[in-house]
Amino acid sequence: MSKFDRRLPRMRAQPSAGAKPKRGLGVQAALEWAFRVEKAQLELPPRQDAEEESRGLGLEYVLMQRAVLGCKVDGGQYKRESYTHPDAEVIAATVAGLPDSLGGIRMALRVTELARAGMTPNWMPGAVPRCVPVDIKRNRHGDRAVSVVVGTERTLVGGKWRDVEVRACPVTWRPHPDQIVSARRGYDDWWAALNWVRDGLAAGGMLREVETTAVMPKVRPWSAR
Repeated sequence: MSKFDRRLPRMRAQPSAGAKPKRGLGVQAALEWAFRVEKAQLELPPRQDAEEESRGLGLEYVLMQRAVLGCKVDGGQYKRESYTHPDAEVIAATVAGLPDSLGGIRMALRVTELARAGMTPNWMPGAVPRCVPVDIKRNRHGDRAVSVVVGTERTLVGGKWRDVEVRACPVTWRPHPDQIVSARRGYDDWWAALNWVRDGLAAGGMLREVETTAVMPKVRPWSAR
């Protein structure tokens, strides 16, 4: 991921025709700038009554946060350590408004954690399930699959009938197909959340000095050829 400088706080929004153009960032880059560079905090809305279906506060919540931001210092020549760019606050407020249909608070926290770490969800690239022994015994002769007794059979040995153990080697899939499916479902959910945040920021028009572009992380990268 690209590293972002901290010049944005020193810019001042000028509504005149000669105003500087907004800085375009893809939504993932914008999230990393807001949470990783500007250290924006995720202020989650209060939980609603358990019997009431929560749909997230979306842009209404962002507007309330924006009203609060209107009382803060907007830019300035010098940046205080405690200062967070207003656009970063708007981005954080939008993430906090993710609806329950996209994961709600849980997904908001996930998006924030990944942005602060500058990471993309691990969708287990290149993972292929392989059938392997459950347990391996190692000795000086090498590795050998551990077998277990699964029954007995009566057989004729040296002219006498004897009970002989029937042994088998338990196997499993590693990684298990369910693990791969779960990891890629998690990526899909994260992608949908970022798409919602991007659309919300574009529709809200509340960013002063940055704007989200159409750039998005790859859709289902494991299917790309």
